[in-house]
Amino acid sequence: MERNVTLIRKALAVLLPLFIAVFAVLHVAMPDRSFSEAENRVLLQLPRFSLKALMSGQFTADFDQYVSDQFVFRDAWIGVKTDVDRALGKKENGGVFLAGDGYLIQTFNPPSEADVEKRAEAILAFDRATPELRKYVMLVPTAATVLQDKLPPFASAGDELQYLDRMRSRFRGTVHDIDVYPALDAMREKPIFYQTDHHWTTLGAYTAYVELCKHLGLNPLRQDEFDIRQATDHFYGSLYSTSGFRHLRPDRIELYWPKDPVKYTVTYVDEGLTTDSLYAVDQLEAKDKYAVFLNGNHGLVEIKTAHPSRKKLLLVKDSYANSLIPFLLPHFSEIDVVDLRYYEEDLASFAKARDFDDMLLLYNANTFFEDSSILTLHESE
Repeated sequence: MERNVTLIRKALAVLLPLFIAVFAVLHVAMPDRSFSEAENRVLLQLPRFSLKALMSGQFTADFDQYVSDQFVFRDAWIGVKTDVDRALGKKENGGVFLAGDGYLIQTFNPPSEADVEKRAEAILAFDRATPELRKYVMLVPTAATVLQDKLPPFASAGDELQYLDRMRSRFRGTVHDIDVYPALDAMREKPIFYQTDHHWTTLGAYTAYVELCKHLGLNPLRQDEFDIRQATDHFYGSLYSTSGFRHLRPDRIELYWPKDPVKYTVTYVDEGLTTDSLYAVDQLEAKDKYAVFLNGNHGLVEIKTAHPSRKKLLLVKDSYANSLIPFLLPHFSEIDVVDLRYYEEDLASFAKARDFDDMLLLYNANTFFEDSSILTLHESE
């Protein structure tokens, strides 16, 4: 027995340095990658050396991240790690739960009381600056709330509804709040959220569109007034990329094409690009296939329809709105879409100059409470 242990130790003493040497050679021989398709992010390149960076510790930190990002067969190793974690019963990685029915569900990080108040005040300040504009706010609970029963036992995903209710209490008598949770909850047995992505599906967006129309006094199109087509059945979304969990079924993306289509033009203002479709079908060949809706996120997008006599809408949003916007075309003459994460102008001045009738602020709960760009509304007062 002792002899066998000695042989194993000797073998490890030889194999471990050999293993390290082989990977060191491969690391040097193989070119650095600029992007990880599996993680859907840019990978760090070799940092520039300087004495100042070395003394501050920045070079060392960047170099450690560089080695981690460029580690040979990194994507495969991540998959092996998460497979081992799953075999050991681990159901959470990187703030993402491996939930029932193959769903990946992102946890909700509760904001501080100060953050809740700052966001409410930013919206109220904008309301005071633009009193002639009717405002509607739709803060969407995520799968962590709507599909809570699919979470692993004892998983804590945060209480989104508690914080959304606090926001609503600040809006009473000022802006119109649209509580979309009951409508989504009623559809919870349907595929209203992607399994590998944090967005709602087109069906989820349609469900919210019907609820929105009730508040805006509009008659929503029925589902049978659309030709529902599968755009792809091989979509691995953001949560698949960030969690590292593998061996899951891909999602499918559906597009709702109206049987009585509305003519319209879409102008991506910052890019100087005009097109006649809200769908960027070439994105279905890319990693982030959700970008098929509105070609991803942009600072300002102007949409003009063939109904010049109808109302004008200002839509301030995150990416949840991208798949809902096509449903709004029959109801408005113009829809201007602003993403505050990329928009740098004064929004109050823009709203006054364009003479909008309605404004819709649409965010999912996670983005609304985590992204600080919503606070720039306050600068408009």
